[in-house]
Amino acid sequence: MVVDLINKIKEAGVVGAGGAGFPTHVKINCKADTFIINAAECEPLLSTDQYLMREKSQDIIEAINEVANHVGARRRVIAIKKKYTEEIKSLQQSLHKNGASIELYLLDNFFPAGDEQIMVYEVTGRIVPEGGIPLDVDTVVSNVGTMVNIKDAILGKAVINKYVTIIGEVNEPKLLRVPIGAAIIDCIKEAGGAKEDDYSVVLGGPMMGRVLDQEKLKDQFITKTVGAVIILPKDHYIINRNKTPIQHIINQAKSACIQCRYCTDLCPRYLIGHRLRPHLIMGAISTRTIEDEVFQEAMICCECGICELYACPMGLSPRIINAYLKNYLRQKNFRPAKFDGELQANEARDYRKIPTDRLMAKINVQSYSHQKFKRAYSIKVSSVGIPLKQHIGVMSEAIVALGDWVEEGQMIGRVPDGKLGANVHASISGVIMEIGDIIRIQEGDGG
Repeated sequence: MVVDLINKIKEAGVVGAGGAGFPTHVKINCKADTFIINAAECEPLLSTDQYLMREKSQDIIEAINEVANHVGARRRVIAIKKKYTEEIKSLQQSLHKNGASIELYLLDNFFPAGDEQIMVYEVTGRIVPEGGIPLDVDTVVSNVGTMVNIKDAILGKAVINKYVTIIGEVNEPKLLRVPIGAAIIDCIKEAGGAKEDDYSVVLGGPMMGRVLDQEKLKDQFITKTVGAVIILPKDHYIINRNKTPIQHIINQAKSACIQCRYCTDLCPRYLIGHRLRPHLIMGAISTRTIEDEVFQEAMICCECGICELYACPMGLSPRIINAYLKNYLRQKNFRPAKFDGELQANEARDYRKIPTDRLMAKINVQSYSHQKFKRAYSIKVSSVGIPLKQHIGVMSEAIVALGDWVEEGQMIGRVPDGKLGANVHASISGVIMEIGDIIRIQEGDGG
């Protein structure tokens, strides 16, 4: 069953549904003492995982047991915010029915409770090494949506649909179940369309999501990792922040950073003991070369955005500068050295957690927090554009040709042997109309 489980997950193309899309068949092909399910859904406004916990709790529990047995986990934990009372009740009912030995660990409502390294510390008290992964401390972390996909994979179903929250400046905010490859614009239309003509979109959460202007939406599609589409006014604070040129951001840092330390003192990674000090990076921008040792600290930044969107009184962007430095250092093939000493969490950490409600007010999205979803609406589309790369690793290789008829669920892209990646499948039945980085399928009547 061990090999069979891994093969089924690989064949189905399961990747991390709540993060960057790490191929799940690789991630769980290990042994660990502790298996944690991230059920925090900590980004403001998102509610997809909450729906899955209410409606698919039995599938989630069964998948947790399968994976935990495979990795040999002694401790099995669902880490969930204590405010999710309906979801907790649903999970408890399924746990009782299943007789599963799975613990519910109740988290406070803070951001970023869902960061896997923060979650590992909350649940186990272990600190993941700088530049490391949870497996370095005998732990594996996965996501609620990933568990649902694993359950489907066990039943022989590929990952071809995605639950997506459509929220913000739309006429009918909805939770949609959409075929992977559906156009973002079509999803917005299903939610009644945008309330105003000039808008921008955040794919993902408001803190860490990808910002797109309206004109760039034409060729944007739902992937395995898109959990939300947030429509915001074009002049919204979050939108403007992400459109500022990097050189302007660097110049702002040079002229306006007052070395107050707030970005460091509220940094989640710094608070669990990592040597990440954004204020020193900001202070060094004007005096040191980019190869200086202090800039190497940027490599362990998780880009949660607290420093930029919450902490800085001067409106500066340590997160964006850290991302810029990380990209530069990676191009130079730099890898951060792991700290050999013992990491210690900051003694003030519990008093510096960022309350999510306060964060929403700070970034001006609290007006959308009332948009709750009790059901999901399934939509159909006549065409899809399915990227061959929706995951960490290499692009999948197309195994279909132009003009081919494909059935819903049929594999159309396979990860090359021996490479890190994930398979992709047709989300609708139809004809292959285009093959490139994206495979386009047009609905038809039959082969």
